Amino acid sequence: MIKYLGSKRLLLPHIVEAVASLPRSETVLDLFSGTSRVGHTMKRLGRRVIANDHNAYAQTLARCYVQADREDVLEDAVRLIAEFNALPGRAGYFTETFCVRSRYIQPRNGERIDAIREAIAAKGLGPEIEAVVLVSLLEAADRVDSTTGVQMAYLKDWAPRARQDLELRTPDVLTRAPAGKGEAHGMDALEAAAAFEADVAYIDPPYNQHSYLGNYHVWESLVRWDKPGVYGVACKREDCRTRKSEFNSRRGAPGAFERLVCTLRVQSIIVSVSDEGYLSREEVEAVLGRRGRVSTRPIDFKRYVGAQIGIHNPRGERVGVPGPARNTEYLFVASVEDDGAAVAGSGRGADSGAPEVC
Repeated sequence: MIKYLGSKRLLLPHIVEAVASLPRSETVLDLFSGTSRVGHTMKRLGRRVIANDHNAYAQTLARCYVQADREDVLEDAVRLIAEFNALPGRAGYFTETFCVRSRYIQPRNGERIDAIREAIAAKGLGPEIEAVVLVSLLEAADRVDSTTGVQMAYLKDWAPRARQDLELRTPDVLTRAPAGKGEAHGMDALEAAAAFEADVAYIDPPYNQHSYLGNYHVWESLVRWDKPGVYGVACKREDCRTRKSEFNSRRGAPGAFERLVCTLRVQSIIVSVSDEGYLSREEVEAVLGRRGRVSTRPIDFKRYVGAQIGIHNPRGERVGVPGPARNTEYLFVASVEDDGAAVAGSGRGADSGAPEVC
């Protein structure tokens, strides 16, 4: 899966443990699905997953890793990926925008991306098989990019991986989960919370002013293939200026989180937030306490590499001071059937008492 700021790869064992401890967890609603690491893991463990994210690249990842089933798409995916891997490069929008005007990817690999993406568009594929081959291309591009993991800037000198040749691989698509077929949606989180019922919801909201659209605008343009106008040194999509989320606002995030929690049609809620974010531990516990007993686990976490390197200007000069190397991630569990120990071994959790109505 792609490099991703906020990826829950290291938190997955704790999330899995929390889900397993709940009285009911057959259907899991993942409202900010991102790379679909959590949804993919839940599907592997047999759960039915409903994934949601308002960014097109994230919905495509979820359609591949949550909705598509191996028995339905694997044969076609292997054939198509072999066909696309054999295509010669042909420069187009992607090469000009992300390899010439900016330096995210070497031009020879950008030309391959252009040729393959145009070939995918010309096939008129069904949604699930198209998602699988798009994810194959997205992940191949991610393996040869020249960033620290986000696309708000690119490295002054080419990263060693950027010198490798682009190669498509078949994504790890899973067989259908015993609990039922998964779904992938591209809705606003509040709309999705009102639209879907589940046993448990997992919430991993954005935590600061930087939107995931801005952080991964190259992948958004690659998936949408709408060839938008761009701005700035980073060549961001023009709609990065207008597609905003309340969760990216210090003022708006607490209210948005409260409305989200109160809207959910679930028995249990799991939330992960960083101590660097707009939502404090106390705020999260207070809101979740209106839905049930709350258990909190603090987890020491290594920050992403860009935070350790610091901020540089276009000339490669450091203009900021790197932040701390580590931070704390909090994992919260609230359930009306919870006995106060939903996260095993969490130590002293916050016991909110009897649930209230939001």
